[in-house]
Amino acid sequence: MIALPQHTSVLIVGAGPSGLMMAAQLLRNGVQPIIIDIKQGPTSQSKALAVQARSLEIYRQLGVIDKVISGGKQAGGLTFNVDGEPLASIALKDLGNTQTLYPFIHLYQQSKNERTLLEYLTTACCPVYWETTLISLKQNKDTVEVSLQNGDTTHTLTCDYVVGADGAHSVVRKQLAIPFSGDTYQHKFYLADVKLASEMPGDVVNLFMAKTGFAGFFPMPEERAFRIVASLPDGLENKEDLDIDDVLPELQNITKANVKIEQVNWFTIYKLHHRMAEKFSDGRCFLIGDAAHIHSPVGGQGMNTGLQDAYNLGWKLAAVINGQIKQTILASYAIERMPVAKELLGTTDRIFNVISSRSWFNGLLKRYIVPNALKLIWKSEKLRGYFFRQVSQTGISYRDSKLNLQLGNTSTHIKAGDRLPYFEIFDEKKKTKTDIHTWCSKPGFTLITLGEIPEAYLFTLAKWITQDYQGSINFFHLPPSNTNWHIFDAFEVKAGMRKALIIRPDLHIGYLNDIVDITMMNNYLRNVAGFIKA
Repeated sequence: MIALPQHTSVLIVGAGPSGLMMAAQLLRNGVQPIIIDIKQGPTSQSKALAVQARSLEIYRQLGVIDKVISGGKQAGGLTFNVDGEPLASIALKDLGNTQTLYPFIHLYQQSKNERTLLEYLTTACCPVYWETTLISLKQNKDTVEVSLQNGDTTHTLTCDYVVGADGAHSVVRKQLAIPFSGDTYQHKFYLADVKLASEMPGDVVNLFMAKTGFAGFFPMPEERAFRIVASLPDGLENKEDLDIDDVLPELQNITKANVKIEQVNWFTIYKLHHRMAEKFSDGRCFLIGDAAHIHSPVGGQGMNTGLQDAYNLGWKLAAVINGQIKQTILASYAIERMPVAKELLGTTDRIFNVISSRSWFNGLLKRYIVPNALKLIWKSEKLRGYFFRQVSQTGISYRDSKLNLQLGNTSTHIKAGDRLPYFEIFDEKKKTKTDIHTWCSKPGFTLITLGEIPEAYLFTLAKWITQDYQGSINFFHLPPSNTNWHIFDAFEVKAGMRKALIIRPDLHIGYLNDIVDITMMNNYLRNVAGFIKA
């Protein structure tokens, strides 16, 4: 076994996308974790396929977005077919224009996500200890004691915190005796990553519905490469050594097309589950990703939700370990993320039941109601925008979190707890274009002031931040100008008004006030966010 230290601030169990993102977020914030995985190395299978806009924003913060964009491609559209007949087609390109720098669904396999994050960890000299298993876990008041096994060697390690990112069969969750409530869908499904010899649009998701089952063709970045997800044909549930040839006749029957497959890269049979841990944290241990929640693949949400879990927990853990913020902030992880997971499970479950059901009623829904509803939604700019916010996860808000403080007669549309909207900014001094997310790209909180503020007071604000918060808060000011009124309008800042925003490290607005006042901001940072006096 590779030599492990005796103690670590954070042990991450599981080196899938969630665990790797957790390590990346800790490293970005100055904490060196230990990450282990039972597997021999990163996955070679494509697995999750869609990377949503909110995840792309995280990759941008990490500085690896160019690699992610160049290695994938946009989903161009979706076609809904019943009995081989296309009943509705919708365009997906640039769906969320003006909402984000990435107004699309990006097709970039899980295997590529893992390698991108592994490269980030390697650059930061953070190895993954592969073929290493968590055997036991015991919590004390100030530490967690774990026993690890690699081959015939066991190793005892103490940790300040443990993060379980070890999937649906999480050992961390089982060691903590946290129930994983939910159910398993009745039917079996198959997944095949193939290269097609027959024609199919290379950037369009094709969903095929029929009385006997369903099939989805999801384009992958490579030429003529597709992910096929379909219901297993009746009579094949118990057949051994099942392969693509066994399911091909029924696949052609569902699609009413002559599907020809040139190459099969991956074929597997599986059952789908919808389950959620009854709590996401216990003492000094936390659950993220599939260890905390699993659901159907509808909408490409699974991997992205795990990445968001890590994004939410990572900066909080780092701030506590670095002695910047009180430990009480860690309770906000479960409070903020559990409602997101619960809503997602409910939504994906309802949609998947409609897609997979063979009842006559759902047959009518799929033939007449769903296609017309899709057409109706796509005619409305407002409904398209809502759809994008839901799918892209840019619409997730923590308005009910105790980490927020909203004061004054402030915004009615944008509130504390919301993700900071994406706005382009023209820098009047430098005469260059930037954007508000770039202002928040450094680790730590970011104070943004809007309006006419005297130079002397701006200097006082900068001095206060430097003296009292020593590098943990960044500061930007946006004065009124003809080129930036769209930002003032969005935050409802009229002529002669001011506004103060404090942005959390995960790009959510923590504080919003139409008075720029040091005492009020100090109160938020000390008593709400929990900053420790330097």
